[in-house]
Amino acid sequence: MSFDGRHESPANLRWAHILYWAIALVTCALFLVPAFIIRPFAFQSPRGLMAAITIKRWAPLGTAVGFAICAVLFLLLWPKMRRWGGVALGTSLLLVAACSAMTRVNYFEWMFHPVHQPGFELSSQIKLDSGEMVLALNFNGDARAYPVREMAYHHIVNDVVGGVPVAVTY
Repeated sequence: MSFDGRHESPANLRWAHILYWAIALVTCALFLVPAFIIRPFAFQSPRGLMAAITIKRWAPLGTAVGFAICAVLFLLLWPKMRRWGGVALGTSLLLVAACSAMTRVNYFEWMFHPVHQPGFELSSQIKLDSGEMVLALNFNGDARAYPVREMAYHHIVNDVVGGVPVAVTY
């Protein structure tokens, strides 16, 4: 039944389903696309990175609107659903809600956590390939080298070099 008491036509229900699933897909993509593009040890083109950052910036608003529309469509479609169709619809609404919630969390901090107490070895004991890149610091006679392959995962190391607190990043 519609809001005015008349029966819904199958064509209207079909469009409501199509609209629901399209909005649910877009809403989940607003969370998943930036998470897929910005990840450790994967190539990130400048264009792709800018797209991911732009999507991530607008995702909280977009997913809130998407979730609201999906919730309204869910309430309209739920009474007309068979058992497994209703389960699929309910499960997808929970997934849309989870994606909407995750856009409000800085999940990149989970992937790129800082090293708070780095461990160091003497330069005579280090086993680096001759072509391996390092980030190097030298303050007040205290020198440190941070291998880029290690930094690629963490992206930041908090350290004290020559009595100066530093945050090494790239």
